[in-house]
Amino acid sequence: MIQLNKRQLLAAGAGLAAGLATGFRPARAQDKAIKLGFAPWADAEFITRLAARLIEERLEMKVELVQTDVAPLYQGLTRGDVDAMLMCWLPQTHADYFKRVEKKVERLGTLYTGAKLGWVVPKYVPESELASIEDLAKPAVREKLNGRIQGIEPGAGLTRLSQQALKIYGLKDYTLQESSEAAMLSMVNRQMRGEDWIVATAWSPHWMFGKYELRYLNDPKNALGAAEEVIALGRPGLKQDHPKVAAFLSKLNLPLNELEVGMLAAQEDSQDAAVAHYVENHGDRVDGWFAGS
Repeated sequence: MIQLNKRQLLAAGAGLAAGLATGFRPARAQDKAIKLGFAPWADAEFITRLAARLIEERLEMKVELVQTDVAPLYQGLTRGDVDAMLMCWLPQTHADYFKRVEKKVERLGTLYTGAKLGWVVPKYVPESELASIEDLAKPAVREKLNGRIQGIEPGAGLTRLSQQALKIYGLKDYTLQESSEAAMLSMVNRQMRGEDWIVATAWSPHWMFGKYELRYLNDPKNALGAAEEVIALGRPGLKQDHPKVAAFLSKLNLPLNELEVGMLAAQEDSQDAAVAHYVENHGDRVDGWFAGS
């Protein structure tokens, strides 16, 4: 399995553009590698690596993994720099991105449902003091949190919605600390070791809920949205060029609890080991994804 990073993806896009300008159109031969794109989020990485393994083993096709940020991932999909992405959150989280590409990509299957976004706190934080996002306005609560919400990267839909939530709830004295998923998790781990208070942006599914005792804050104004579904998207022409791959990705679907168990296993061991364990222990489900192919 070959992995391409963000710089390589952008270079590939530049090469494609140069080819079109000179009249050269790269062939999409059946034996070319399938490129699966994903952003560095735990759920997206696990399901993408699972799909890659099964495409290689069951469909006997080479796979390249392309890791990049969300915005260039959607752009790369419309250009054909990647063949598919398995992390489109709808109807709200990726609404802006999806609206721009909806008529330029192929919608495949629903990967999982019941996904959600929110802000979490450790369970040791008393609900009598902090149960809802509204409670963040209490001076005593703000002092314990140092006026900070620990977030993730600026381009994420969760970051955009969290910025809106600060305005909707009138939390002018708070700052959303933008960083990365890894930095957010590091801060959660550090604060919880000392049983200090922290509010972090989070989403389900995620392995953090298997490792840490966390709870979502109530969101009475629904600023961060309700339950969502995560779908697979293909580049233009994927169904025609690679019908078996498109058929598989249209059937690929995991229950949230199975996905979170797999993600935690990947965190504690390795992605490859976790994917292999999932395939070994869910043979019937996996077979169903290829039924009729």
